[in-house]
Amino acid sequence: MSDKLNHVDFHWYVMRTRPHRESKLVELLEQQKAKTKNILEIYAPTHTTVNVHCKGTDKQAPLFAGVVFVLSTQKTLMDFIKEHPLEGDVQYERKKEGGEKACMRVIPEDQMRAFRDYNENYADKVIILERPYTDYAFNAKAGEPNEIVRVVDGPLAGCEGYVCRFRREKRLVFQVRGFEPGSCLTVSYPNVWDLHVVRLHNTENDRLSVGTEKGRAVDALAGILQACGYGEQTLPMFHGIIDHLVAKPSLTALCKDLRKKGEVALSTRLSQMGANEAELVINLARYEHDNPGYVKANWRKLTLRPFLTPTSGVEMETGKDETELRHKDFTEIIRKVDIKEEVYDPAKEKDGSVTTTYFAHIGIMRHSDGHILFANWDGFLREYFLTGGKANEKLVGGTVRTTHDGGMPHTEKEKLIESFRNYAPTLYKVLTDAESAVKALPDFATGEDTMNVMAITATDLERGKDELIRTCINICTEINTTAHLAIWRRYLRTVWLHV
Repeated sequence: MSDKLNHVDFHWYVMRTRPHRESKLVELLEQQKAKTKNILEIYAPTHTTVNVHCKGTDKQAPLFAGVVFVLSTQKTLMDFIKEHPLEGDVQYERKKEGGEKACMRVIPEDQMRAFRDYNENYADKVIILERPYTDYAFNAKAGEPNEIVRVVDGPLAGCEGYVCRFRREKRLVFQVRGFEPGSCLTVSYPNVWDLHVVRLHNTENDRLSVGTEKGRAVDALAGILQACGYGEQTLPMFHGIIDHLVAKPSLTALCKDLRKKGEVALSTRLSQMGANEAELVINLARYEHDNPGYVKANWRKLTLRPFLTPTSGVEMETGKDETELRHKDFTEIIRKVDIKEEVYDPAKEKDGSVTTTYFAHIGIMRHSDGHILFANWDGFLREYFLTGGKANEKLVGGTVRTTHDGGMPHTEKEKLIESFRNYAPTLYKVLTDAESAVKALPDFATGEDTMNVMAITATDLERGKDELIRTCINICTEINTTAHLAIWRRYLRTVWLHV
């Protein structure tokens, strides 16, 4: 085994020399390589200094000074060192426990390949940061956690980090593993939008936005009222419940009052609310107390619940994943769907996936060609339709980024910025492809009311339901997993009560 290790096995070894003597060491190794077949490759990092961000300023500092990597056998390197003892030495691992001898540092081939790609493409761009990596998990100014993303392709593929704002620029902050065991550098890459990244759900700071909390509270009450058969009286009853809780923020008192008025089923159902739902409803009432008129101003109509909600409202029969709810002008289908998300736990530095159950809500009406099925995308599509003209074109067509070189603008590269075509291809198809089965329709009439919907016309009802739900879920997940469409995630909260 020793003979094989010394004479036959090739590995990447780390050689050290004095700063500014790297070229001399490379020259001597090249001479040795010409004489023997046991040195296959020599690599001296192209970037041996880095930008360091310290106390608000950037400066240059050495990182790989005096380092040369050699793909060789162990014996060949030892012979070289004996011949040139003053020019370099090989780096060893730290001494191990149990009295074992320290061995020469070996860099795995895949790690070496990734390092070379990084060093040659990114090392001159990244900036080493003075603060620990964990300090960048939270944005104290915004009062919320920073987004976690994973780089999809390129030399940084697989790298995970935080999207942080530095002055006017958003950078990717991540860790670079050092050559010493357990050592890491915290670095930032300028302009995260140059990278192809996907968002990961942050399990450590899993907090709903204020807007989503209010939306969930309204939806929970609306679902309960509809399930109890209030139909067209759902919205007035909802407003009355909020007014009652504003005057006296107690669900127990509300249930007793409803029971006295003969609303036994509603009283029973409200008393069965879980702790999280109850807290959301009480918080909504408190907000209404501090901002009178807020609820009625923002929930003036209730035609169809948002497309994806965390509660079903109407109870489903055991063993079934779908139920119906009759409205005056259409039938609502409520289907249980499981959505899988990639997640990241910053404390454990581990990623994985979670599957969460939601309920899809779609309406069905008779149509001359069979049935028309629709989903409530009212708030999201309203913002899209309001863009209009050139702004609308940019969302589906993209824009070209330009840079300035010596004061003269020139096109850096064709790259679509924050466009649906790049980051939400399913939505792009719905908006632009005439052959798309699902259409985005403005002011769609549902009896006396209108709203903006995603809709499909179908003769095969089951196939139409499947196509509409699948398309809408794909759009939701595409927008939710890209860091580039942050503004549209804000409007997505009117569709999917999750983000």
